[in-house]
Amino acid sequence: MKEFKYVVQDELGLHARPAGLLVKEAAKFKSAITLDSGAKKADAKRIMAVMSMGVKQGVEVTVSIDGEDEDAAFEAIEAFFKANL
Repeated sequence: MKEFKYVVQDELGLHARPAGLLVKEAAKFKSAITLDSGAKKADAKRIMAVMSMGVKQGVEVTVSIDGEDEDAAFEAIEAFFKANL
C-alpha cells in the first residue's frame, strides 16, 4: 500500500469538476484508491462519495492506494492532485 498527503489548494475545494476528473483518473486503475479527510473517507472511483466529503481549500487529504498497479496509480493520482487541486 502506498499513500500520500495533499493539502487542497483550489479555492473552491474538491468541487464537482475536479471530483469528476479524479473519478475518471482513478477508474483507469485496478487498485483501490481511498481519500481520507480526517472527518470522512471515500472511494475515489465513486463520484457521489467524493462529492459528499465536502473537502474545502486548506484541508489535508490522505490518499491511499492498494492493489496490483499501485505504483502507476500512485504516480498518476499524485500528479493529478498537484495539477488540478
